[in-house]
Amino acid sequence: MNTYLHLGKFSFGMGDRFGQQGRFQLDACLRAVKLGAEVVPVWNKSNREHNLLGTEPSQVRAEADAAVQALGWKTPYHVDADHIRLDTVDRFIPHSDFFTIDVADSIGKAAWAADVEKFIRRHREFIGELVIPRIDHTTITTEAEIVRIVNKYLLAAQEAGEIYRHIAKAKGAANFITEVSMDETNSPQTPVELLVILACMADEQIPLQTIAPKFTGRFNKGVDYVGNVRQFEKEFREDLAVIDFAIERYNLPKSLKLSVHSGSDKFSLYGPIRLALKDFNAGIHLKTAGTTWLEELIGLAEAGGDGLKIVQDIYAIAVENMAELTQPYATVIDIDETKLPGAATVRSWDSGQMVAALRHVPTNPSFNPSFRQLMHVSFKVPLRLGDRYFQALKKYELIIARNVTENLFMRHLRPLISEI
Repeated sequence: MNTYLHLGKFSFGMGDRFGQQGRFQLDACLRAVKLGAEVVPVWNKSNREHNLLGTEPSQVRAEADAAVQALGWKTPYHVDADHIRLDTVDRFIPHSDFFTIDVADSIGKAAWAADVEKFIRRHREFIGELVIPRIDHTTITTEAEIVRIVNKYLLAAQEAGEIYRHIAKAKGAANFITEVSMDETNSPQTPVELLVILACMADEQIPLQTIAPKFTGRFNKGVDYVGNVRQFEKEFREDLAVIDFAIERYNLPKSLKLSVHSGSDKFSLYGPIRLALKDFNAGIHLKTAGTTWLEELIGLAEAGGDGLKIVQDIYAIAVENMAELTQPYATVIDIDETKLPGAATVRSWDSGQMVAALRHVPTNPSFNPSFRQLMHVSFKVPLRLGDRYFQALKKYELIIARNVTENLFMRHLRPLISEI
């Protein structure tokens, strides 16, 4: 297996739409470290978000470096080129040391028949009885079933290999971390499917350190998990078992671990995840992009006055342009339009009403998941306000900072690391 930059056991992906909250995000990680956790902060931003906001990958690197210097962070941290493809990766190469390779568009597209046959000849271990330690059932597979699985995923793995080698040629294999996203499919991968995927990655000589599989249920932006928690836990534990097996069987990096995308605010899953990680002595990469932007809004709303007025203005624009704003995120939001208040109603709210509707406290009867999801995907609206929004971020920095740090630490990091 190729050389690679090692990723720590517990890595925490943090998004920051406008690049203003790096210090306060890192402060949450510092608080986790004080509890004895070994947290690796990873600032991430996708090509789509850069294009929507007119930002550049160099700005994410600058934000991360400035936060680390300001707070005296002494351990590793990374900058993630999130959901990149071959046609978008080059702009990230000078500035990122973590690359999330997104090959969703190739999943389900058949590979060359000769390549499928070559895989089957190389991996006869998949045919017949397959026993994976710590999975409580034996799987019997036919050659036809494995051919079906390989046809679904091999081309995507080959594309991931092509992108990986492109980055390695430009950057050097020892200078970055590789993640592959396989979560944008219609149904969760079975243990056999995940094992086939990992065998494909090993054949491509990708030093894979995190993989994002598809789990059952809905992972909507900025709200809790929707689905059967017990089924998720079963799938999560089986995936951990597959990873342990694949590391040994295919000589993959010892640091290989699961990545949970849109993992922010999945409060009902954090307990089962924490216990499973403890049982397997495993790590995780959790992505929480988007929550910081919402905490900026909550901080402005708490400030009242012109801060609250800005949030009300953003909502009014968001409601008017909902179709445009939600379209790029249609598969990861569920907004009930009947639950959205009118713009005039929101303009009548005081700070307490706005914060209660927006802050993710599921036990609060005033919390409105549809309202929160719409605001979550409306992050480009502040650009229409000129300097008002960014001047307000500076004016109310202390209030916003408290919300950013407490949200990441109290609601996300602490529930996950308290027993790891």
